[in-house]
Amino acid sequence: QVQLVESGGGLVQPGGSLRLSCAASGFTFSSYFMSWVRQAPGKGLEWVSNINTGGGSTYYADSVKGRFTISRDNAKNTLYLQMNSLKPDDTALYYCAKYSANNYDYWGQGTQVTVSS
Repeated sequence: QVQLVESGGGLVQPGGSLRLSCAASGFTFSSYFMSWVRQAPGKGLEWVSNINTGGGSTYYADSVKGRFTISRDNAKNTLYLQMNSLKPDDTALYYCAKYSANNYDYWGQGTQVTVSS
């Protein structure tokens, strides 16, 4: 069965960095676009970033552009999100999601990122 397991979240000071990982299994990882989506406390889901199957095309929300970098290692079935210059507004539960047929059909359990001094 499809599994997506995020890791790498934690508490970081403003201006700091974190690298999130998402280990995928149960499907042909290299055949699917993948995404990061976040949910801040008391707010709805916010799309963060997409990456195409080969990793050569990436897309970002304006709120993270220039600070976050999405990447993937298809040999390791792993998706990454490098987050730099973190702000308190980046505090959220971060999910990786498999994108198929214009829909997010599988989600991980999420990893918490808290940006606070």
